[in-house]
Amino acid sequence: MKKIKLFIASGLGTGYLPVAPGTWASAATAVVFLLVAWGSEANPYYIAGAMAGILVLSSVACVALGKFAEKQFGRKDPSQSTLDEWAGQALTYLFLPIGSGLCDLLITAAAGFLVFRIFDILKPPPARRLENLPYGWGVLADDLMVAVYANLVLQVILRFWFA
Repeated sequence: MKKIKLFIASGLGTGYLPVAPGTWASAATAVVFLLVAWGSEANPYYIAGAMAGILVLSSVACVALGKFAEKQFGRKDPSQSTLDEWAGQALTYLFLPIGSGLCDLLITAAAGFLVFRIFDILKPPPARRLENLPYGWGVLADDLMVAVYANLVLQVILRFWFA
């Protein structure tokens, strides 16, 4: 049971990848976004459903396993716990315009990945303060806040780009 919890807490193993595991988790979410969008012929309902599902499942797991992850990895917001990046990246992609065709889909995926990662690194207010919430709440809340920023910026940029 402990191994299953660790696998889930590590964002399906992305937390164990070398150098910047949060970036790997965001990249994994971007790949899921691409696969769902491409496989559904860019059906916005399928994409929104998949991203909402990742958002909800990873958020619930992050909070539920937050105390466990901190105890297992020996610190607050351990880098091995990447469920927060899965949730944040999924929220970033929620309801984005994707244009038409594979090229537009790749632009949307790449832009979403890059903008989320930039905001996640910068952590503009109040994101940094949200990290002070206990256990999984603090780990998750800052990423959801930066994802809201990323999504809003991308809504403007991509709607202009694809117009």
